[in-house]
Formats: sequence, C-alpha cells, structure tokens
Amino acid sequence: MSSPSESPSGPCDQILRTDAARNREKILDAAREVFAEDGLDAPMAEVARRAEVGIATLYRRFPTREDLIAATFAGKMATYADAVEQALADPDPWHGFCAYVERICGMQAADHGFTDVLTMTFPTAEALEAERSRAYRGFAKVVARAKAAGRLRTDFSDRDLVILLMANAGVINATGDDAPDAWRRLVAYMLQAFAVTTGEPLPPAPKGRDLFNAMVHGQHGHPATHA
Repeated sequence: MSSPSESPSGPCDQILRTDAARNREKILDAAREVFAEDGLDAPMAEVARRAEVGIATLYRRFPTREDLIAATFAGKMATYADAVEQALADPDPWHGFCAYVERICGMQAADHGFTDVLTMTFPTAEALEAERSRAYRGFAKVVARAKAAGRLRTDFSDRDLVILLMANAGVINATGDDAPDAWRRLVAYMLQAFAVTTGEPLPPAPKGRDLFNAMVHGQHGHPATHA
C-alpha cells in the first residue's frame, strides 16, 4: 500500500497544487506590473524575473504570450464591459455617453498594456473576447440613447469608438511620462466633435471587418514566444 506521501491525493500533491497556484498568482501580479509599465511587448523573461520564477515555470502556466495576456487582463476587460451598464443607467444619455468614453480612455492611460489590449483582438482568448463583445453590444445601446436624446450626431458610428481608442493609444504611447495628461485634450476635442453640430457630414466609417483586421494585425508585434 502506498504511503500518504505517495498517494495521488496525499500531502505531497496538495503542496504541489498550492505551489502551482502561488506561482500562477505571482506571475500574474508581475505581468500586471510589467505590462502596465512597458506594454505588451515587454519581455516574458522580465515577467518571470519579477515573479521570481524560472522562465520554464512561466511557460508551463502560460504556454503562449496570448494566454498570459488573457489571464492578466481578464479583470480589466470585465470592468470595461461593466462600465457600459453604468452608462446605460445614467438618466442623462449624453452624460452617460461622455462619461463612458472618458472612463475607457482613462483606463488606457493608466495601463500601457491595457492601452494595447483595447486596440487589438485575441481570437483564441474566448473569455476576453466575450467581454469585448459584451461591451461593444452595450455601447451600441449607449450610442442609440444619446442619438435619440438629440445630443449625439446622427452620423456617429459605434466604430468611431475603436478609432478613438486607437488614436488615444497613439497619444498615450507617444507622450508617456512627459505629458501624461495629453490624452485628456484629445478626448475632449473628440467629444465636442461627436456632439450635434451644423458641421459637414463625416466621411464613411470604416467597415467593421476592416477594423477587426487592423486589430488582429496589431498583434504582429507580440510574438508568443518572445522572451
């Protein structure tokens, strides 16, 4: 008969499971720090170093960079989607629209990694993409409410938010710590442009498939095995 230490469900296995769970959380904590500081291009080796685990341990827990990104930003993507519900609950549809846009752009500014996540897509990260889809569907309702209230220009497209997030990401990445609030001016300008005016009609919004392809192509700088 096997001793308790040899049993599949014995103390040794429990210790291994505890160690594995602890290492996973250490890796995720380190990834949040590293990605927030340096974006999604940050070396996996730096994540392992801060987590105080070997690179082999990191890859056992998260075989690809996309796996690590999906786990690291799962909570923030849920917050991103939840923010739509708060916008829809605002009794003033225009205020709800503006507050939502400002909040999401602020989330980008606070985390360089999340700046990239919002302007990219990860087809194999199903949970992450489900939250993105939930946010997108909710935002379409936010847009419809603001238009019905007569405050949002009728030719605004929900795809314009994607364009704004891409532009905001560029400003955030370009200004960095030198002008950390520059994004606020961009967003303020854009919100004024989104409001009902007597200005000229906008050019057509990009096709949804074209924007999706742009977001997929945004991953090409983040190879899964880059260390």
